Amino acid sequence: MKSGLLLVVSGPAGVGKGTVVSLARERNSDIVFSVSMTSREPRPGEKDGENYFFVSREKFLEMVNENMLLEWVEYCGNFYGTPRLYIEEQLEQGNIVLLEIEVEGARNIKQQYPECVSVFITPPTVTELRKRITKRGTESPEIIEKRMQRAIKELEHMDNYDYIIKNESVEESVKQFLEIIEKERKANRNM
Repeated sequence: MKSGLLLVVSGPAGVGKGTVVSLARERNSDIVFSVSMTSREPRPGEKDGENYFFVSREKFLEMVNENMLLEWVEYCGNFYGTPRLYIEEQLEQGNIVLLEIEVEGARNIKQQYPECVSVFITPPTVTELRKRITKRGTESPEIIEKRMQRAIKELEHMDNYDYIIKNESVEESVKQFLEIIEKERKANRNM
């Protein structure tokens, strides 16, 4: 890894990763968010280039074949991945680069960047997670069930992360997340 700090954040869908990350970015302007690419359709209110880069399945697979993605996975019938060039440029500039990705992608990033800092955000309970996903109102019951099955599998991998944050309170989770960043920045400067 170059002079920057690479942060990998994972956790089940609906756990509140996006909220925690968004608030942390508002409070620490040094964090650069890596926008992932996906082949899924945008949800209401999502913007191309801000929430995700939305592309067709064909375009996504073309980028995979041209090695333009640092990592990618298929999740619930859609592709998700991390554009390689942006990450490399930001790290070379010494920035704090944040990737919000799922467990398989996090494992792939950790293999390529062993120095990266990984954070897993977990729900207070699986029951609470189901409530949060259902409350969003963006997925069918079938998709909710797939996400719950996937969440249970993802929770089995949280011990592979450097840090675990139980998201009972968004404010407390953001505070813990920012403390992790500060601790790792100090450690990175002392190397």
